[in-house]
Amino acid sequence: MIVKLVVQVQLLPTPVQAAALEATLRACNEAATWASGVAFKKDVKRNFALREHTYDQIKARWGLGAQAAQHVIKKTCDAYATLKANLKAGNLGRPGSKRYRRAVQKPVVFRPQGGQPYDDRMLSWQIAERRISIWTTAGRVKEVAFTASQEQLATLALYRKGESDLVRRDGMWFLLATCDVPEQSLNTDPVDFLGIDLGMVNIATTSDGEIMAGRQLNRTRVRERKLRTKLQKKNTPSAKRRLNKRRRKEARRARDINHKIAKHVVAEAERTGRGIALEDLTGIRERVRLRKPQRATLHSWAFAQLGSFIAYKARRAGVPVVYVDPAYTSRTCAECGHIEKANRVSQARFACRSCGFVDHADRNSSRNIRARAWELWRRGAESTAPAPPPRQRAGGAGRKRSATASDARCASPSL
Repeated sequence: MIVKLVVQVQLLPTPVQAAALEATLRACNEAATWASGVAFKKDVKRNFALREHTYDQIKARWGLGAQAAQHVIKKTCDAYATLKANLKAGNLGRPGSKRYRRAVQKPVVFRPQGGQPYDDRMLSWQIAERRISIWTTAGRVKEVAFTASQEQLATLALYRKGESDLVRRDGMWFLLATCDVPEQSLNTDPVDFLGIDLGMVNIATTSDGEIMAGRQLNRTRVRERKLRTKLQKKNTPSAKRRLNKRRRKEARRARDINHKIAKHVVAEAERTGRGIALEDLTGIRERVRLRKPQRATLHSWAFAQLGSFIAYKARRAGVPVVYVDPAYTSRTCAECGHIEKANRVSQARFACRSCGFVDHADRNSSRNIRARAWELWRRGAESTAPAPPPRQRAGGAGRKRSATASDARCASPSL
């Protein structure tokens, strides 16, 4: 089995090289926007069919090479395929809504500096020298420097395969290279499971009692949220630019912390020969009722991203992952199994009304998650990650499920 990873390296072009790259991106995206208009007008959104209508014009009008023109057409078709999938999933509102109509009544438009895919005919790597040679509208540009860590260089040298995307972001140039990394053989006989409780106050708490990314991070998140509120009230062009910059910065911070948590969790499970137990939080936003400040906190952290990071890192390491039903894990005593709402004394404190057991509330929850995963594994419900669930109907959003073998799913995640 293969895990597809994306390795991001930063390019360090000279001013002349950067000008050539910028002109190339602009030409490719202008051509893609024109091809999108043709696809929309003629209702031709498949690669080979659209190529008949646009290929020659793209080469002649924008001076793109054969490979670049094909990638522009493919990028256009992929954009319409993504739009269709989002419409079908309801991500753009219900049919007939203003947002839905706005998405379907006009062609897709590409940003002038949107990413552009490159294959091995248009891009060559000299990994040891940290240089690339890349096609541009001004000709082949050679000796473009890039920077990367030793781990990234090793991954590129061993596993790079397929296309790479040229991206400009915040005035910097990046290449996103696809790597096919082989999985290790799955540990089919774990000695135990490491339970992980995900929460708003403490992002992740393990059944070993370790709390990762807790109150200090939340103080930063509250400060960022207050700043965003002030900028939104100002509503000036400069405030909008600053708001967009803060948004990207917070997304990078969340991604970095999620990567660190996932790496630590998987390394600990691999070192001790254990599997990983996670809650199946699918549809959690629709199932829970929260006050407005809590809603902002819940929606501002990428729990699904953290779960996907843990899943793919575990696949690489051969660590089994089991997803369990999270119902009542915070109210159940990990010692005697007594379930009562009053057991949860406060956000951080758990005190069983039956046996008197006292523990940190998140650690108690993670121990319950570990126990449920171990029981599922013993029944033979082996799992590496959950399959993308079907969209829930409105009538079933609040239903509880019991912790049965059906809660451990066997499909692989989309990476």
